[in-house]
Amino acid sequence: MRSSSRKPLSPEAKALLDVMPTRRGLLRGVAAGGALALTGGALAACGAKGKNPTAATSSAAKVCATPDVSASERKLVFSNWVEYMDTDEKNAKKHPTLDGFKAKTGIEVTYREDINDNDEFYGKIRTQLTECQAIEPDVVVFTDWMAAKLIKANQVAKFEPTKVANFQKNLAPSLKARAFDPEMVYAAPWQSGFTGIGYNAKIVKTPVKSIDELLTRADLKGKVSVMTELNDTMGLILLSLGKDPANFTAADYDAAIDKLKKAVDSGQIRRVAGNDYLTDLAKGDVGACIGWSGDVIATGADDENVKYVIPEEGQMYWSDNMLIPITSTHASNAMALIDYYYDPKVAAELAAWVNYICPVAGAKEAMKDIDPELVEDSFIFPTDAELSKAHAFMTLADDVRKDYERKFRAVIGA
Repeated sequence: MRSSSRKPLSPEAKALLDVMPTRRGLLRGVAAGGALALTGGALAACGAKGKNPTAATSSAAKVCATPDVSASERKLVFSNWVEYMDTDEKNAKKHPTLDGFKAKTGIEVTYREDINDNDEFYGKIRTQLTECQAIEPDVVVFTDWMAAKLIKANQVAKFEPTKVANFQKNLAPSLKARAFDPEMVYAAPWQSGFTGIGYNAKIVKTPVKSIDELLTRADLKGKVSVMTELNDTMGLILLSLGKDPANFTAADYDAAIDKLKKAVDSGQIRRVAGNDYLTDLAKGDVGACIGWSGDVIATGADDENVKYVIPEEGQMYWSDNMLIPITSTHASNAMALIDYYYDPKVAAELAAWVNYICPVAGAKEAMKDIDPELVEDSFIFPTDAELSKAHAFMTLADDVRKDYERKFRAVIGA
């Protein structure tokens, strides 16, 4: 995802993991770091976190005029989250779909798993984008709310429809006409996913069915982790209060903050973690957690004790999006990459590995030739009815989000 704080795997860690033929067996974020440990009711930071930098508004942002040298420089740099790409089963450094893109277009891709957190990564590039200064990535992947922020700030390049014809044609209907990109000219969903509960049956003998249980059940005390991403953690807590994460009040949010604080102060929550939550879960360092569907399901494919649960209150639904930074000098190459991943056959190959919701119409049919068992996998190809039961997080004004982040960070200690 998404919407996450994912750390790259070291080569040594990758070498220790088994890779399945069509489902990736690599644990996302095995490398340590990015967690906030709870000690005596207080949170002690073990890794630096983003501080929610505020983007310039569209009225104040510069309009950058960046030359496109794609014709003479057949290359691009692609920054993504860790283990969010298909991987060769014999060589974890190779990515078959990226190899296919180069073979088809002649464009060389420097692929980097260097996005650890939406705020953190944006903080690294914000000043350059605001000042129309070059950054290395030509494609970046941000979660919906951050994608909206960059679009509003005029910090992403506009797609040329003829260069992204597959995207325009094949974007799943459920992802069209989004409020922050109604004409589909700035943000192409990479993958979508759910946020719910993960638990380790070795540690937790009784399944965890709800967020209320996660935050209050006595046998889970000191064995729980929640996420550093506001939308994930606070969205689920709002649901546990009977509130709609897509339409809530400031009072609703404060009530959810109070509920989180009680779980922190009581010692129920052991860690507030980034993507290393999955390592903690697999090792049994925590028994239950808030987690992303694809991560937990892929880990469960290798360890039957690791389970993903849709909370009784419901689960969160989000998308991560490919964006072209406004200072990219290889925008046409980037559009070619985006369009390539909206070929249903390519999308199906990718989806078979990452275990997230595929955003490409036609990929379900294409999956029949790749892994027929996955055709009916509701975590890759959910029905409209299943999607209707998932919840998006409300789009917030910049000043409101800044205030909500401040309150959230104060509780989790970031």
